[in-house]
Amino acid sequence: MGNYRIAIVNSSSFGRRFPSQMERLEKIGEVKRITVDGAMHGKELAERLSGYNIIIASITPFFDQEFFEYKDELLLISRHGIGYNNVDLEAAKKHNTLVSIVWPLIERDAVAENAVANLLCVMRITVEAVNAARENRWSERAQFVGHGLSGKTIGVIGCGNIGSRVAEILKHGFNSRLLACDPLLDKAWAAAHDIEEADLESLLREADVISLNCTLNETSYHILNDEAFNKMKKGVYITNTARGDLIDEEAVCRAIESGIVKGMAVDVMHDEPSDNSHPYFRYDNVIVTPHTSAYTIECLEGMGDKCVSDVERVVNNMMPDCCKVVL
Repeated sequence: MGNYRIAIVNSSSFGRRFPSQMERLEKIGEVKRITVDGAMHGKELAERLSGYNIIIASITPFFDQEFFEYKDELLLISRHGIGYNNVDLEAAKKHNTLVSIVWPLIERDAVAENAVANLLCVMRITVEAVNAARENRWSERAQFVGHGLSGKTIGVIGCGNIGSRVAEILKHGFNSRLLACDPLLDKAWAAAHDIEEADLESLLREADVISLNCTLNETSYHILNDEAFNKMKKGVYITNTARGDLIDEEAVCRAIESGIVKGMAVDVMHDEPSDNSHPYFRYDNVIVTPHTSAYTIECLEGMGDKCVSDVERVVNNMMPDCCKVVL
């Protein structure tokens, strides 16, 4: 077996609960956990990771064209997740670097469940009620009157792997009217689940609740902006477990303050990690979780096993499964 050096970059969860995953990597070569600023990229990042020819990568940092121009040999970037927005795939291919992601189905249930769980928390004012009970403020319980989810009109923006599961849970679990906005909508799936196809404007106008589950690209960046919020009915709830930049953060703050957005639950931010100086933390009706939607034992085990399998296959001159860059 060749001389392999493996960097686990910015992942706080990979291998932590499953020692066998680290043991399998250590049989292949040197393994090191490396943490860099999430915004690091280009030449600086290439120099920081010099000598490592296999990377297991989190959602940050950014492996851009400049990074590949300065990076020495790099056989594989195995994403510890299902997205690859932080990898320039064309540049990776030119650099003869394979890029793989975990099987989308591994994260499907975990992320969808968290989208709904966080949504219910904000609609039912659960966090504030828990804090009141912990602080012996039972007499204040009449303050914690929330809104129900059952029977509401729900709009899901992006009905791919995870969004379709969110839609199924909300449609069948809460007897909702379900509107789906996705240019690639599986119409047979939608018909089978009594889900209505809707354009974005109709969804924004009619939905009581909006779940963001689309990929981040040039057409979806800030898909919820001032114009979009002005089309919504007053008192809408939002849950986002996809990407932070689907929401214009300044615009949503204005919508919260005007009452257009009654409450919001987000697991993703523009800057990650964020800190509690972020404007979202000013609002009692906003729940922020630290990008933990995939954090179930079952999901993390599957994600980690997939990354290790990617590495094992590459060092044995085999192509990783679910490979986004094929040489």
